Amino acid sequence: MKTVRRLFYGEIALMVLLVTLGFIALFFFFDFVEELQSVGKHGATGYQIPQAMIYVALMVPSHVYELLPITVLIGTIFVMARLAQSSEFTILRTSGLGPWRALRILVVLGLGFSLFTFAVGDYVAPLADKTAQLLKSTFKGNMTVGKTGAWLKEKQAYGHYAVNVGALTPDANMKDVRIFEFDNKGALVSLTQAKTAQFGDHEDWILEGVDRTEFATDPKANRVDRARLDTFRWPTQVSAEMVAAAVLRPERMGTIDLYQYMRHLDANGQAAQKYEIQFWKKLFYPISCLVMVVLALPFAYLHFRSGGIATYVFGGVMAGISFVLLNNVLGDLGNLQGWQPWFTAALPGLIYSFISLTAFAWLVIRR
Repeated sequence: MKTVRRLFYGEIALMVLLVTLGFIALFFFFDFVEELQSVGKHGATGYQIPQAMIYVALMVPSHVYELLPITVLIGTIFVMARLAQSSEFTILRTSGLGPWRALRILVVLGLGFSLFTFAVGDYVAPLADKTAQLLKSTFKGNMTVGKTGAWLKEKQAYGHYAVNVGALTPDANMKDVRIFEFDNKGALVSLTQAKTAQFGDHEDWILEGVDRTEFATDPKANRVDRARLDTFRWPTQVSAEMVAAAVLRPERMGTIDLYQYMRHLDANGQAAQKYEIQFWKKLFYPISCLVMVVLALPFAYLHFRSGGIATYVFGGVMAGISFVLLNNVLGDLGNLQGWQPWFTAALPGLIYSFISLTAFAWLVIRR
């Protein structure tokens, strides 16, 4: 059985690698052509072709994470179909390779692909994406989220705050910061506006260029005090990671960062549905590689004519694309309908697991 495992693992891993490289080359070309539109718009020392190539290269891990279930399915289908067409799999079956033993071999391989997908999506891709965004913002400007900036909330013992950050600079500082302070009754106590701000070392923000307005809490005392300050220290537990999470796309975040940001949103009464769905997707999405490997096993039990492999490989491509589309559509639909986050994230995998096990039972066991 060691020889059989070595044959399967080597052939499938090599084919998955080749298919992944082909897709990555295609996406690299498309991304580079898109980035060419921004080249040269910020002067000779701005965003040029070398920076664009580095930016596109840093986006490769994110594409690898998104494409791995598709490439695993295509590569495994091709190897299984080729073994069936050359009668190698028939020889292995007559030598004692039963359906369940073949399934166990592919399940172990699928678990390996799942672990690799999780490592890329949770560690490599977020780090590469943040580096790419910082590189781009260095030459093109600040990182922003829409025209209104990023909004955060924080509850403290004596009141709560609504914070608006206009943009993040390449050196991880903030620009155009507004802090709205409310008391426990919901009345506006103060408004602090700062041109720039940086994260302190003791759970605080250091605001610079501050315009602070304080409102009287007593409705009879119709008084407003304004002051201009060079610097102002604001104690807060809103960290740099939380601000970056509000600015960056949630699918580019790691599992731990998503979990911490979810807890922050829940603690401050903000909607966390989108981030909860993305958190569970981070946990369930790598398992889709295991589902795809199982889905490809029945192709080894089919009878192929000359040139028939291409048709089944094309079917594998369409199945992989449909899985990605279903995963994205159900994520948005679950967010709109208020479904349970774990169920929304797990539903695509459950559907394709049912399809793969049904195909395995019908094509392999019954026939």
